Amino acid sequence: MNISNTPNTSSTITGFILLGFPCSREEQILLFVLFSVVYLLTLMGNGSIICAVSWDQRLHTPMYILLANFSFLEIWYVTSTVPNMLANFLSDTKVISFSGCFLQFYFFFSLGSTECFFLAIMAFDRYLAICWPLHYPTIMTGRLCTNLVISCWVFGFLWFLIPIIIISQMSFCGSRIIDHFLCDPGPLLALTCTRAPAIELTSSTLSSLLLFIPFFFIVVSYALLLRAVLRVPSAAGRRKAFSTCGSHLAVVSLFYGSVMVMYVSPTSECEAGMQKMVTLFYSVVTPLINPIIYSLRNKDMKHAMKTLLRT
Repeated sequence: MNISNTPNTSSTITGFILLGFPCSREEQILLFVLFSVVYLLTLMGNGSIICAVSWDQRLHTPMYILLANFSFLEIWYVTSTVPNMLANFLSDTKVISFSGCFLQFYFFFSLGSTECFFLAIMAFDRYLAICWPLHYPTIMTGRLCTNLVISCWVFGFLWFLIPIIIISQMSFCGSRIIDHFLCDPGPLLALTCTRAPAIELTSSTLSSLLLFIPFFFIVVSYALLLRAVLRVPSAAGRRKAFSTCGSHLAVVSLFYGSVMVMYVSPTSECEAGMQKMVTLFYSVVTPLINPIIYSLRNKDMKHAMKTLLRT
């Protein structure tokens, strides 16, 4: 990795500057306290789901195993950005090293990719459970569930690997300031000495495929699920079926709604302030809300949580 003030002049610059949320010192401390609380609540909420699924034998089913893995993912997803953000609030220089920047870049996007795949297989699991209830135990076996989980992690961590390696080997010129609270590909590519349209196109294509392939899979799963539910003769049966998948649908809506505003909508080239707010929502706020959604809308999870709190 090279960085210079001009394409031909070397410099001793040791990293990038993440501007984060520029404001007064007092406001920086207030933001530090706020996001520290959010981070701790996120760890506690998702950690509680993992513990509840681990300790309650009734939750040792594919649906809850996937949910526990999803919560584990959410812990690491929020950890890829928030600790560095907290350090920046108290820092005067707000410098992040080259290796730190690209490690954050890799883990943030790899974990985000893994989340897209997890949401897709969770939708597939709900489709099988509701549309094929008699065959569900023989189809969604423990082995298949394990293979799906492993596949999500492997594909997620391989999806952006090559573009990130290539970008990390490029030379950077001029300003090293990134107007964001994390290392994002757009600002990084804007700092390169020469434009790389092939890399920009590859990154954009991979992002689009990552969003739309799992999203299409989710939409098809829920369309088939909805058709099956509407054929259920009793209103109580329909309500039970909808409540089973309602939590997952809410999480999908929150995550994909904010991500598509960021990367797919015509206003995706919006000002830096809006980009930071949208990124903050799907990378920090959503992992905080998800445990609440799953706990409030699921009787088995609520019972397991109560049991966990009493122990």
